[in-house]
Amino acid sequence: MGTKFLKTIVGLALCASSFAYADAAYPNKTITMVVPFAAGGPTDTVARLVAQSMTGTLKQTVIVENVGGAGGTIGAARVAKSAPDGYTVFLHHIGQSTAPTLYRKLSYNAVDDFEPVGLITDVPMTFIARGDFPAKDFKEFVAYVKANKSKVTYANAGVGSASHLCGMLFMTAIDTELTTVPYKGTGPAMNDLLGGQVDFMCDQTTNTTSQIKGGKVKAYAVTTKTRVPSLPNIPTAAEAGLPGFEVAVWHGLYAPKGTPKPVIQKLEAALQIALKDPTVKQRFADLGTEPVSSDRATPEALRAFLKSEIAKWAPIIKKAGVYAD
Repeated sequence: MGTKFLKTIVGLALCASSFAYADAAYPNKTITMVVPFAAGGPTDTVARLVAQSMTGTLKQTVIVENVGGAGGTIGAARVAKSAPDGYTVFLHHIGQSTAPTLYRKLSYNAVDDFEPVGLITDVPMTFIARGDFPAKDFKEFVAYVKANKSKVTYANAGVGSASHLCGMLFMTAIDTELTTVPYKGTGPAMNDLLGGQVDFMCDQTTNTTSQIKGGKVKAYAVTTKTRVPSLPNIPTAAEAGLPGFEVAVWHGLYAPKGTPKPVIQKLEAALQIALKDPTVKQRFADLGTEPVSSDRATPEALRAFLKSEIAKWAPIIKKAGVYAD
């Protein structure tokens, strides 16, 4: 009995020692950053900028893998079930807080199945339309949409995505139901908008700024309290006649539940460095956003913020009566 007990203690000690060594050696291979949307979309853009900077800090390649579908829940479920060793991380936006209410059957818990690493950025959104859309300003845009609701098509990245949420709030604000066209990401949605296959969308500045500046789409309004510095000529929705309409899309970085604290700390440190990286800051500015402050790029801040956002959006979504299976 004593010998077996001693062997057990020794075994546990060796196991703990090996885990401690693994934490100290982390990372010693490629890290996969899962983005739950198609390549080319706004969240993908944020992820690739952050991943590039973190690669330099961690001295291991951080690759972005796009796992799109179901408004981001397919990618989230995959990460939730991944090994908690720090080699699979997850970059998601506001959809992490809306999915618990929007989806009746989630195979994961948005809070309990992840280890937060930190917030990354708050991104304004823009109302944009195909280049030949008839409305000349936001007031005319709203009037046209309401008058042609059976013909106007609204593109989004699927139920639970930021573009879906913005569209849902827009339809509630103007008391008009529109025909929605869901995609696996706003990248392909943007392609169809540019091609004229759909009429308009509400998307993040990280995906729309270059198209707006290039004159490839019509821009009508931004969804923030104040105008966006990189798009100074575009009015806020409130300025343009839709008071109180505000949507900002935040992004956060997570790891699977059970990822060792020393690993989370290394990821957090690399994220903090990325958000101070001049290249990242400049690219964010070019795209109409900026990194969050250091005190928000922490596990504690993201955990608290995620819980508050779930509480904020749950009654709004329930009131709208929009759900997905």
